[in-house]
Amino acid sequence: MASNSEKVSYHAGEAKGQAQEKASGVMDMANNAAQSAKETMQAAGQNVQATAIGAADAVKNATGMNKK
Repeated sequence: MASNSEKVSYHAGEAKGQAQEKASGVMDMANNAAQSAKETMQAAGQNVQATAIGAADAVKNATGMNKK
């Protein structure tokens, strides 16, 4: 039969393992959210860049500066 000390030690280890697993899950969720935000910002940046290039080309065409 396990002593009180052994039971307390067992439950402490069990609680520690559960806390580590929960922390790992939270970190995974945060990492996924950060990756998603990064991808969203990259896509937005590419859209802005494409729009700016298009606007610059439109100005060049309108002013005749886009002759090759």
